[in-house]
Amino acid sequence: MGFKCGIVGLPNVGKSTLFNALTQTAAAQAANYPFCTIEPNVGDVAVPDPRLDALARIAGSKEIIPTRLTFVDIAGLVRGASKGEGLGNQFLANIRECDAIAHVVRCFEDSDVTHVEGGVDPIRDIETIETELMLADLDSLEKRISAIEKKAKSGDKEAKEQFALMGRCLELLREGHPARAADIAQEERRAFNQLGLLSSKPVLYVCNVEEASATKGNAFSAQVEKRAAEEGAVAVVVSAQIESEIATLSADEQAEYLDAVGLSEPGLNRVIRAGYGLLHLITYFTAGPKETRAWTVEKGTRAPQAAGVIHTDFEKGFIRAETIGYDDYVALGGEAGAREAGKFRLEGRDYVVADGDVMHFRFAT
Repeated sequence: MGFKCGIVGLPNVGKSTLFNALTQTAAAQAANYPFCTIEPNVGDVAVPDPRLDALARIAGSKEIIPTRLTFVDIAGLVRGASKGEGLGNQFLANIRECDAIAHVVRCFEDSDVTHVEGGVDPIRDIETIETELMLADLDSLEKRISAIEKKAKSGDKEAKEQFALMGRCLELLREGHPARAADIAQEERRAFNQLGLLSSKPVLYVCNVEEASATKGNAFSAQVEKRAAEEGAVAVVVSAQIESEIATLSADEQAEYLDAVGLSEPGLNRVIRAGYGLLHLITYFTAGPKETRAWTVEKGTRAPQAAGVIHTDFEKGFIRAETIGYDDYVALGGEAGAREAGKFRLEGRDYVVADGDVMHFRFAT
C-alpha cells in the first residue's frame, strides 16, 4: 500500500536537509536559496519497529523486511502561493497528491541562513503556509460549487452529498479554519476525501532546532508544541543538521554519536513513526524461517482486506486468519508455545486486525 507524507514549509527551513537524512541519500539538493528543489523528490523509508528483531529471533528468520512510508520533498511555499507566487501552483498540486503533511518549521536562529520573511517566527510561518492552503481550497470550492449545486437540484444523490460537504467546508474556510476542522462522519469520509482539499490533510509539525536544542527543544519549538496541542496535532523536535550527520554514519558510529549528543535514537525515527500514526496506520506481521515481515494497513481493516495487502488472491479466497498477539508470541516463545497456552486464534472475515498481530492466512485457490 502506498502512503505519502509531503514535507512542506517555507524556503530555507531545512526541508531538503531533513529529506536527505530520511532517505540517507543526497537526492534532494539542499541549498541556501528559495526554490532549490524544483521537482518533488520521493523517497521510501523503513518504519523503525524493534518488534521485528524480536519476532525474527524467535522465528529463526533469515531476513527482516520492515514496512515503509513514502516522503515527498516539496519545494518551499511562499506568501501568495495560492495565487501562483513563487512556484505556487506546481507545489500546491504536489501537496494534493499526498495523504498527509509533515510541516517543517524553522525553530533556530542563524544569520548565515536567510529567512524568506526576514526573521524567525514559527507561528507566523505556520499561519503563512496554512493560509495559502486554505486560500487555494477556497478558490477551488468557489469555482466548483455552482456546477455541483445544479446537479444536486436535479436529484443526483452523490451531488447532494458533495454540495452539503462543500458548503460546510466553505463556511469553515471563510471563518479562517482549515477543512480538517470539519466534523465529518465516517460514512461521509470517502466523499470528503474526494473533494481534494489541501487543508483537509492531517498535519505533523516538525520543529527544526539548532544542535544544542535537539534533546529538549527551545522557546521556538515550545510555541509550536503549544499550537499543535491546541489543534489536537503532533509536534516532533529534531535537528536536521544532526540527522543529516547521523545518516552518513555506520550503526556503531551512530550509537556513539547519539550518546555523545544525549539522544536515545535518531529524531527521524520519531518523525517516521509520527507520520505513520498521522495516517492512522498499524502494522501486522508474518514470521517464519524465511523472513519476518511487517505489513501496513489502516486502523479498522478487517482480516480479508489485510490478507489482500500480501496478495489479492489471499483476499479473494480468504478462509481464516491464524492469529497470535505480538506480546503472546514473544512471551510464549513463538507459535508452538502460543498454541499450547491457548493464545493461537482462528479469526474469520469480520475480525478487525490489531496492531502487532502475527498472522498466517488460509485461503482457497
